[in-house]
Amino acid sequence: MSDGRRNNGGNKNAGRKSKAEEQSLIEKLTPLEESAYKALKNALQDEQGWAIKLFFEYLYGKPKQTIDQTNTHTINDFDLSKLYDKKA
Repeated sequence: MSDGRRNNGGNKNAGRKSKAEEQSLIEKLTPLEESAYKALKNALQDEQGWAIKLFFEYLYGKPKQTIDQTNTHTINDFDLSKLYDKKA
């Protein structure tokens, strides 16, 4: 390739973790599962905003995001003759 992609270096840690790494992480975190649920329950009882948001996002999913695009552009007041040098 002549565009230099071969020389960009990349990131050796990029991409999804291997199944073995994922399984190892799950095995390490499983003993903490009960503590995590208890902490989330306590945060919900204390009405912590982040906990409530997390709970509902996992229960119902995130709300659909919409972007309002109302762009109006007018070109009626644009004079093309100003782009060209009148001396040439």
